[in-house]
Amino acid sequence: MAIEDMAFLIPVLPALAFLLTFFLGKKLPNGGAIIPIIAIFTSFIISLMITLNLLQNPGLVVSQSYNWFAILNVGVLIDPLAAVMLSMVTFVSLLIHIYAVGYMSHDKAQPRYFAETALFTAAMLGVILSDNILQFFICWELVGLCSYLLIGFWFEKPSAASAAKKAFLTTRVGDVMFLAGIILLFSDIFRIYNGSIPEGVYVLRFDEIFTHIPEIAALNTQIFGYEVSHLTIVTLLFFGGAVGKSGQFPLHVWLPDAMEGPTTVSALIHAATMVTAGVYLVARTFPMFIAAPHSLIIVAYLGAFTALFAATMGLVMNDIKRVLAFSTISQLGYMMLGLGMGAVIGVTAVGDSLFHLINHAFFKALLFLCAGSVIHAVGTQDIRQMGGVKKVMPITFITMLIASLALAGFGIPGTSIGVSGFFSKDPIIEAAYLFGESTENWLPYLFSIVAALLTSIYIFRLIFMTFTGKPRTNYGGHESPSVMTVPLMILGVLALVFGAITKTGFGKFLEETFANNFVNMDIHALAEIGKYHLASHGAGGEPLLILWMPVIVAVAGLLISYLIYGMRIIDMSSIVSRKNPVYKLLYNRYYQNSIFTQFLAVKVIYEGLALAGRAIDRGFDWTVNLIGHIFTEASDGLRVLQTGVVQNYATSVVTGVSLLIILVKLILEVF
Repeated sequence: MAIEDMAFLIPVLPALAFLLTFFLGKKLPNGGAIIPIIAIFTSFIISLMITLNLLQNPGLVVSQSYNWFAILNVGVLIDPLAAVMLSMVTFVSLLIHIYAVGYMSHDKAQPRYFAETALFTAAMLGVILSDNILQFFICWELVGLCSYLLIGFWFEKPSAASAAKKAFLTTRVGDVMFLAGIILLFSDIFRIYNGSIPEGVYVLRFDEIFTHIPEIAALNTQIFGYEVSHLTIVTLLFFGGAVGKSGQFPLHVWLPDAMEGPTTVSALIHAATMVTAGVYLVARTFPMFIAAPHSLIIVAYLGAFTALFAATMGLVMNDIKRVLAFSTISQLGYMMLGLGMGAVIGVTAVGDSLFHLINHAFFKALLFLCAGSVIHAVGTQDIRQMGGVKKVMPITFITMLIASLALAGFGIPGTSIGVSGFFSKDPIIEAAYLFGESTENWLPYLFSIVAALLTSIYIFRLIFMTFTGKPRTNYGGHESPSVMTVPLMILGVLALVFGAITKTGFGKFLEETFANNFVNMDIHALAEIGKYHLASHGAGGEPLLILWMPVIVAVAGLLISYLIYGMRIIDMSSIVSRKNPVYKLLYNRYYQNSIFTQFLAVKVIYEGLALAGRAIDRGFDWTVNLIGHIFTEASDGLRVLQTGVVQNYATSVVTGVSLLIILVKLILEVF
């Protein structure tokens, strides 16, 4: 059997591991962790072998499709885009599961934990492998369900239960938009075929969708007096789904609260699985976005704003995991910005964004696992109560420092010297500069540069407050066991060198995603439909200062953090105060919780529905009371006639019959 024929096992094995661990985990050591570890390791090997085969011939992708019912199908698609995602998700998930053996060793609910994480991994792999948008959406929803279960893993804590519900409900907003986009897309294709779909055509398979892009783009509808392409509406609805899953403004509010789950869950959600699904959705449907007028511009602006917006909040967080949560939101903003830059650099944007996604998966998983190692050892998540941790946790300190350098993006432009984040984030910022040159819209570039400065400040603030100086409490820390530190070291090596060794070939490999035996799209022709003017040269030819600017701001951020939190030459007590309106605004996260939860959810939706319900209830009460009053008054009137005297009744009968006879006689004479 060829390795390609085993592709369906990639999500199936972790799904089977979920069942086995759920039912047998209590009878096995470590809650049955060995079952998902073996399953995910096997999935990784299959994914890696298929990826290596695909590297030799990117045009021959794995495509397996089977009829489901009517004009819908289930299928597997492994092209360059899916291949790199499969390899990353299975590898990072494998390391997190191994790490969790040590981290969750004292938890009584280990079987449930490993069963749920196995299902979570299977759902994400299902998203990646889907060859049609409906199957994609079904797996997408399963990812959302698993996130609810894992964020609320310690459901006995009210904060964890609340965070799980918040994540589930917030992402549902985006999911409804995504589903609406699928319905509109289906109706458009059905309309193009005049309601008669040829046999063997699966209308929601990606190759079928891409084939009809020009025809869908030609369909328009009136919105507020403007002609809007159906393709723009569909892509923006898809992007709405991506905004929810990938934590873009304003649907990012669930991500910081997702820290209520175990740290390993945070690493899984924030690095390898759920949050990357939204970026993958936009990348997978990129031919639709580049043919849709205005869509990529909206993606670029929202991504750049999210990168800056989240970075400002990361500056003031004191919970080590929440700092990393806002960092995740910010970096996801960079990925969306990278995809939005397709408006000027075409399909190269997919390679840039996915390159940052893969590198981010390595160093962000490392950051979260290092944070988990620290929390596991010192028993607190508050960085104000730490200090001096590097003396008792040298391996954790070194690996977290590497991850922090990768996040900040340290390197030397024009060379192969640099950490992974440098090689993936800088091309996105340079593309934003090219976008500004081409369109004179400089906000995405300015947002990305300022966000890079703030990123360096907040991550090194965390490093200095956690690992340097003297212990601020008697935490009595210790280095984590090898089952936890070995995954840290493996991820540390990848965060250090992966970007340098793959920077030349990664983008070229990803550019083959839309030119193979499954789809063969002319991206330049699609860009003309979308009215995007692609630059004649790609990013990288900018002035020397522009090439160095991301590194300059990264170094500046390090120096600022060192002076404030390392040398403590500035007394922060006057700045870090509830009396400081800026600090108060950032610490309260721009009052998003009050606005979204207390005002929109409670005041507008809950109380609005309650008010409407009361009005309807009162309307029903008034109607029922009115009917009752009418019948009561009528009965009172009729009751007067009921005297009980027989003579009265006889008189009434005689009078009535006489009148009836007279009336009949008159009618007969007239007619």
